[in-house]
Amino acid sequence: MVAIISGFLSGIISGMGIGGGTILIPALTMFVGANQHIAQGVNLLYFIPTAVVALFVHKKNNALELKIAIPIILFGIAGAGLGSFVALRLNSGLLRRLFGIFLFFMGAYEIFKGFQKNKKA
Repeated sequence: MVAIISGFLSGIISGMGIGGGTILIPALTMFVGANQHIAQGVNLLYFIPTAVVALFVHKKNNALELKIAIPIILFGIAGAGLGSFVALRLNSGLLRRLFGIFLFFMGAYEIFKGFQKNKKA
């Protein structure tokens, strides 16, 4: 049941363009007991169909800018290859800590950005 709820919530977040891995990876490691490498691999496999669905919806609503997307896609592919190469050589514990640090700083950034936005308003 935890996997189903995690997948559903991750799908909602993914459809919003935020990134379902922020929910799915911690849920898989904490509640399902998967190691970090497995959780990240499942997240990548899960990402493909959810991204395709979100892409169709965004395309239907004319919310795509291909001139911006194409260079990002090309460099993203290169970065994904390099990131996968590095991640597979790290032990699961270190990879989990690095992912946690990343989530912490992204959360702090979003909170700070929210405070800045409220000051301007």
